[in-house]
Amino acid sequence: MTSPLRPGATIGILGGGQLGRMLALAAARLGFDTAVLTPRTDAPDSRVSAFSIVAPYTDDKALEALAGVSDVVTFEFENVPASALEKLAALGVPVAPGPRALAHTQDRVDEKTFLNAAGCPTVAFAAIEAASQIAPALAELGGPALLKTRREGYDGKGQAWVKAAADAEAAFAAIGGKPAILEARAAFVRELSVIAARSRDGTVACYPVGENRHDGGILHFTRAPAPGADRVQAAAEDIARRILDGLDYVGVLGVELFEMEDGGLLVNEVAPRVHNSGHWTQDGARCDQFEQHIRAVAGWPLGDTSALFETEMQNLLGSEVETWPKVVAEPDARLHLYGKGDIRPGRKMGHVNRLLRPLAR
Repeated sequence: MTSPLRPGATIGILGGGQLGRMLALAAARLGFDTAVLTPRTDAPDSRVSAFSIVAPYTDDKALEALAGVSDVVTFEFENVPASALEKLAALGVPVAPGPRALAHTQDRVDEKTFLNAAGCPTVAFAAIEAASQIAPALAELGGPALLKTRREGYDGKGQAWVKAAADAEAAFAAIGGKPAILEARAAFVRELSVIAARSRDGTVACYPVGENRHDGGILHFTRAPAPGADRVQAAAEDIARRILDGLDYVGVLGVELFEMEDGGLLVNEVAPRVHNSGHWTQDGARCDQFEQHIRAVAGWPLGDTSALFETEMQNLLGSEVETWPKVVAEPDARLHLYGKGDIRPGRKMGHVNRLLRPLAR
């Protein structure tokens, strides 16, 4: 792209989930249309977008159709095949973030290798191709260690703890016998994340660090700015900048972090997209992460990332969505529902942002 997109342009989105829905709503507010390519017929994103193409991400004709109506294409989750982005780029439509960012973050071994090379510390790790490799790796890393599939897997899926060498076969079977990564246990004091953005001209903007609490491997609460965020903000921003610049990234990215006992930070995972722990920005920051991503991929200047309120974001998981009548009666609560029909345990049905206190402006 040689110039910013004008309002009225169309932004393509690969993926039809709630992140795509909120991207589409933010795009509409800025005067853009959106076009969605999703394999789902009931996608939350499709119902708020101008165009919807229902097909696999690898369908050449569908990708050609998306390229034909889009001025730029982005994606809402990292399990979209990198080959789809390469095909779109070959068709002449700008893609942001690019295929390189997606390829690095789709494979956990490649991701941690990249992070370490960029000067971003992680736990020690080993690549695992077979159950027989777990015991020697465990001897090096120390137990317990966490076995994860190298690709895919999210919200605690595709993971198993290995306490001793005798657990190797069962743990490898539990993750489907797939290529994996064995990660040393991190003795962290809390889980944090930083949401950051990089524009097409290389400008980087970071939001205040948030503190995260998980339930069964699924994010349940984020509080931002995190208590004591000032002491880790600069380090978190340095990590985010190294990742963004190293990937020549355009758009919003989420970096999950461990805060260690000595105050140092380790990178847990990188999400090359808008992130669940950044939902608080919709009501607690001057420019929310979804608008920020649209600004970046459209070639617009980045928005102000400063916090207006100390905010607690709660994911509404499964039947928790039925509390909506109570939530909408709370004067300082802001409800965001995703339009999903089937309520299942652990399924993200929506979230609520509670504005705890105003911050200095």
